Amino acid sequence: MEHVIEEKATSLTFSDVVKGRLGGKTMTLCYQCGTCASSCPVAKITPRFNPREIIKLSLLGEKDEVISGDAIWLCCSCYNCQERCPQKVEIADVIYALRNIALKEGYIPNIYSEFASALLNDGRIVKVSRFVENKRPTIGLPPLQPTGVDALRKILSATGFDKLQQKKEGVS
Repeated sequence: MEHVIEEKATSLTFSDVVKGRLGGKTMTLCYQCGTCASSCPVAKITPRFNPREIIKLSLLGEKDEVISGDAIWLCCSCYNCQERCPQKVEIADVIYALRNIALKEGYIPNIYSEFASALLNDGRIVKVSRFVENKRPTIGLPPLQPTGVDALRKILSATGFDKLQQKKEGVS
């Protein structure tokens, strides 16, 4: 049974929501030939990622399986699948759309959540170690300047990024 998502005060199926996003409309052209999967460097090294399977599940409306799993996060965005698709399905763009839906629903892999927390708290995704700070002058680099976290937080708040992170952390 296909899941229903409330969006813009109308009831849409999951596949309709995906089709309404950038590249999503083209997913209906997929006839499951497998060119995407055979072109994918990630699919070659792990059975956990198969772009053909993601498209199929999305078309079937299997929202929970698609957005709660880790498969959509394994895409390396090389666009091999999209460049080789005989039907011109915008597969990488569909993956981005699915990631955005997953984020909106609160499904964020821990590593991205950690990056988001660091960005919100420190203004940087990765903390700069004391060793790196001390090494900068020896290779002709200036000292690091403060990140301006307040300005960054305003931007992240304006885009709704901070709310996505709060949803992941269980804060309302």
